Amino acid sequence: MSNVNVYDSRADAAIPAESPLAWSFHHSGAPAASAASRVVMRECPFLGHLILRGGAIVLDEAVRDELGMNLPGRPQGLVLDGAGERSIQWLSPDEWLLIVPGGEAFALERRLRERLGDASFAIVDVSGGQTLLELQGGAVPELLMKSVIYDVHPAHFPVGKGVTTVFAKTSVILRRPDETRWELVIRRSFADYCYRWLLDAGEEYAIGVVR
Repeated sequence: MSNVNVYDSRADAAIPAESPLAWSFHHSGAPAASAASRVVMRECPFLGHLILRGGAIVLDEAVRDELGMNLPGRPQGLVLDGAGERSIQWLSPDEWLLIVPGGEAFALERRLRERLGDASFAIVDVSGGQTLLELQGGAVPELLMKSVIYDVHPAHFPVGKGVTTVFAKTSVILRRPDETRWELVIRRSFADYCYRWLLDAGEEYAIGVVR
């Protein structure tokens, strides 16, 4: 195992935790989804977010052994496990974002470090600094077209693709895990800004929020 100190960011589950959007829900509101909502937004908080860096071959072997998943085989690729609970996204030639259910990140990081041994790699737990917003509905591509600079037309942005792009005046990781869902991985410090932008930009689509 690599000679580093590894800490569990959620060591005591009994201590209440607030999602990055808890303040926003209280102060900016959370309009309920209705039959008229062409966009429905939901925060998926408290997931485990790990940044993996290193050689693709050794990381692919370690992730496959631990999770039964392979790293994406192409740039901008996004792969999910069979249950759709875990995902791996290509970020750059030697960088991947691994998202797992809450409470798994610490133990998984330790197992990966042990398996990788003396290989050249880096694993950083960024769970506390990010959150994930899920968008569903027929008007989501239209909403994104006026929010990001990347071409999100479904013909250009197929299922299984993910990119880092500019959202309004910040940056986000934009992903399309399946035909009905889009996801935004956003920094905690910009969560309220992105949330309020989406509420404003989505008003014409009767955007609703599921909490």
